[in-house]
Amino acid sequence: MKTILRSTVFVLLVLVATTSLIPPVAAASPSVVIVNWGDTLYGIAARNGTSVDALMRANGLPNPNFIYAGQRLVLAAPGSAPGAPAPAPVPSGSVYVVNYGDTLATIAGRFSTTVDALMRSNGIYNRNFIYAGQRLNVPGRVTQPVPQPINVPANPPSSGAVNNAPATGKWIDVSINRQTITAYQGSTPLKSVLVSTGVAWHPTPVGRYKVYMKIPSQTMSGGSGADAYYLPGVPWVMYFAGGNAIHGTYWHQNFGTPMSHGCVNLTIADAKWFYEWAEMGTPVVTHF
Repeated sequence: MKTILRSTVFVLLVLVATTSLIPPVAAASPSVVIVNWGDTLYGIAARNGTSVDALMRANGLPNPNFIYAGQRLVLAAPGSAPGAPAPAPVPSGSVYVVNYGDTLATIAGRFSTTVDALMRSNGIYNRNFIYAGQRLNVPGRVTQPVPQPINVPANPPSSGAVNNAPATGKWIDVSINRQTITAYQGSTPLKSVLVSTGVAWHPTPVGRYKVYMKIPSQTMSGGSGADAYYLPGVPWVMYFAGGNAIHGTYWHQNFGTPMSHGCVNLTIADAKWFYEWAEMGTPVVTHF
């Protein structure tokens, strides 16, 4: 019995000593940063003297808008300079191909034009609504319209009366044009907040639907290549049209701008409110 006790004590001491040598999982090393709630890749890059492109390359990130709290991101070695950004590609003739990180403002400055001119030349109705791979006419050099993917929507009509809106009971209005979601009781609005609906190549479906499934938290993943995403712990999910849902969002704060793969992104607090307010079968009307 004494031998067994001595052996047990010895094993416990070894385990304690070994455990004390293992650093806590949550502690970030000098070359690693842990993503916090509300962080963006742009903010992390600025705080750590690096660039978004360098972070994406070092961590194999396909999309700069898809990071999540608790994620561990590798930084450049201490003291090393961030990688130089790739040179801007020269447009082919009258066409410029959008790259990751481009904005209409930076493109306009590169070609000595204006954001408004780029928007008019390319039929763009939202200055924040461009995407990598999109082909843009350069004003003053364009002779023919640039073909766009067939699933990029035309300019939406101005907002007006909501078609097929329920006359009584609870229902949810999603305005893609205004990037808002509103909870109605009959004709009385109860709560209205900003959202992020689908981007041009993954648009939010338009029509009248119903909440057909509610899940308090789930992992969402999909896409491929540069369009791939993996998002654990998406909260307060309400499916209303196929794989499209109203849900909370922790990986970006750009509400008021299309950002999603067709879902309706809300802040976590707003998503919780709508989740608790809406029952199964609550009508959801989406429109421009």
